[in-house]
Amino acid sequence: MQKGKASILFERDVYISGMASIAGKKEGEGPLGEKIDVVELDPMFGADTWEKAESAMQKQTADLVLEKTDIHRKDIRYLFAGDLLGQLIATSFGTVDLQIPLFGLYGACSTMGEAMSLGALCVDGGYADHVMAMASSHYATAEKQFRFPLGYGNQRPQSTTWTVTGCGSVILSAKGKKNQVRVTGITTGKMVDLGVKDSMNMGAVMAPAAWDTIMQNFEDFGVDEHWYDRIITGDLGEVGQKILLDFMRQKGHDLEEKHMDCGLTIFDNEKQDTHSGGSGCGCAAVTLCAEILPRLLDGTWKRVLFLPTGALLSTISYNEGQSIPAICHGVILECAKGGAGK
Repeated sequence: MQKGKASILFERDVYISGMASIAGKKEGEGPLGEKIDVVELDPMFGADTWEKAESAMQKQTADLVLEKTDIHRKDIRYLFAGDLLGQLIATSFGTVDLQIPLFGLYGACSTMGEAMSLGALCVDGGYADHVMAMASSHYATAEKQFRFPLGYGNQRPQSTTWTVTGCGSVILSAKGKKNQVRVTGITTGKMVDLGVKDSMNMGAVMAPAAWDTIMQNFEDFGVDEHWYDRIITGDLGEVGQKILLDFMRQKGHDLEEKHMDCGLTIFDNEKQDTHSGGSGCGCAAVTLCAEILPRLLDGTWKRVLFLPTGALLSTISYNEGQSIPAICHGVILECAKGGAGK
């Protein structure tokens, strides 16, 4: 099962038996609008605070994926979930009524990759028949915590990304159908810090971590970019994508035709004025459920490397002048016979 320094090739099939996505109005107006399961026009989700709104979104998404998959919540062994807020309050308050044993995760915007990795490990190891992996973010809660409350009306530099209001959830199962998407391997990222301190330029912060995990994946599995139909990062945006492609080119890998970024997929930068693109835990999670998994299911792609990226800053670390470390977790998704490295 162990491959190289940081990867695992699963011995058992880990099936994605269900997926669901819910997002806000701005996301619904983007390129994936018609593919998102539910577009909620009320940014408050019927609640009276932004934080309660994100919790409500998580609860709705979890209920929706259970409904679509026709699996009862009592049959979900574990829930791996997280968000961007301090003490994971969107997750802890949002999932309390589910009554599913919870592993609360904080990997910043890489959380969906972390959740799927740990969930797949449980299923492959025989510790669970069904687990749920879920991640969310909300534009207003993220701005309030990490930058400025919306009422402040501050200007945003061109390097900034727009935090996605959205939540994506998948159910990983030990049994499934042959034509379902499978998680066949993972590459766990490590912390990468090149000294960037600009919290308004997350692409520059996270691109080195994405590069590091991609290179580790290639080394551990003995493959290169040609092994995948797409190599998909979570939310590097325009700035981060340019840096990643340049880093990869310097190592002899041309990702120009293979690379896709969720932050550049969920929004239309020219029409929606999101500056560098989308970001947030919900960016990768919603794009996974609305675009990536459907393309694997319909045969457009057979194998992709899904790479949610995260910047692990806090308001305290930023105000103390520390640089911003980043991480990226790789998940190999397939809808074809044979697994990665076989």
